[in-house]
Amino acid sequence: MNRDICNMKELFGIRDYDTKQVPEHEGGRNLIFICEFNGIPRFVIRISSLGDRTEEEYQAEVDFVHFLAENGAPVADIYPSVNGKFVEKVDYEGKEAVVSLFAYASGMLISDNGYQYREGTPLSEYFYNTGKVLGQIHRLSKGYTSTYMRQDYFDIYNMEYIGGLIPKEYAELKQAIACRLVDFKKLSRSREEYGLIHFDFSDGNYHINMSNGEITVFDFDNCMNCWYMFDLANLWMHGVGWYQFEEDKEKRRACMKEYFDTIIEGYRSETDISDEMLEKLPKFIDMVLIENIVDECECCRRAGEELDYEDIEEAAECLINEIPFAGFFE
Repeated sequence: MNRDICNMKELFGIRDYDTKQVPEHEGGRNLIFICEFNGIPRFVIRISSLGDRTEEEYQAEVDFVHFLAENGAPVADIYPSVNGKFVEKVDYEGKEAVVSLFAYASGMLISDNGYQYREGTPLSEYFYNTGKVLGQIHRLSKGYTSTYMRQDYFDIYNMEYIGGLIPKEYAELKQAIACRLVDFKKLSRSREEYGLIHFDFSDGNYHINMSNGEITVFDFDNCMNCWYMFDLANLWMHGVGWYQFEEDKEKRRACMKEYFDTIIEGYRSETDISDEMLEKLPKFIDMVLIENIVDECECCRRAGEELDYEDIEEAAECLINEIPFAGFFE
């Protein structure tokens, strides 16, 4: 076993646990090791070595996760090292890295179940539960304060940064994004509408207990201060997969309305979202498209590769041509 991993297990007091690395995926920022005891996964070691975040930003993330867990939100909690720290700086394969230990989220990815929900249970239960869990997180976030600072949306999503990230030949796309950012700055940022959010709330970042439908959320690595509506718009975007093969546009529209209405019903069982903000859903879907483009460009830059326009073409064309709802009804 890698000596550095052995040292980390000592650091967190889990020396007798077996570890196996989760295969890296495109766009992944961290190395993930699952820690098992008698074949049962118990913990997750996360190693971050990109060096593009400060120790304070990592501390802000894990403090938020621990706050959520302690106040009843269904999230994978964080555990301290033998030194009493949630965030430790270590050496991993000759590089300075930041390491933390999380609980393993019970259940499984719905993708690992072939996108089949609990047998004999309607998908509406899954949609409702997803909205409810997100509502719990946002309700607690609205009352959360921390001594550690996490990035604000405009710290990253500004044209100084995005303009240098997107290749210069995509001037039309840059202009479309610049116009959206001007529009976003006009949005209210009251405590009820803007706070620390997951920013990547999707079925790849929570497990489902298929015996009772309970959801456990993990991977707050991208969390930032943003509009709560962003997480809901991201859920809308991930919902299109359920209906993408429906050829009739009006049926697609009706299905997505029913899907999102059920999400909101679950969400509102925990916290409120105004009708005024919900009416701005197309605007926040554009915000999600911009995030997707920025993420793809960042992945290319980290890999030292040139951006392939085909990888962002659909999102870019929707922004440039002002096609709402990510073109799903076109």
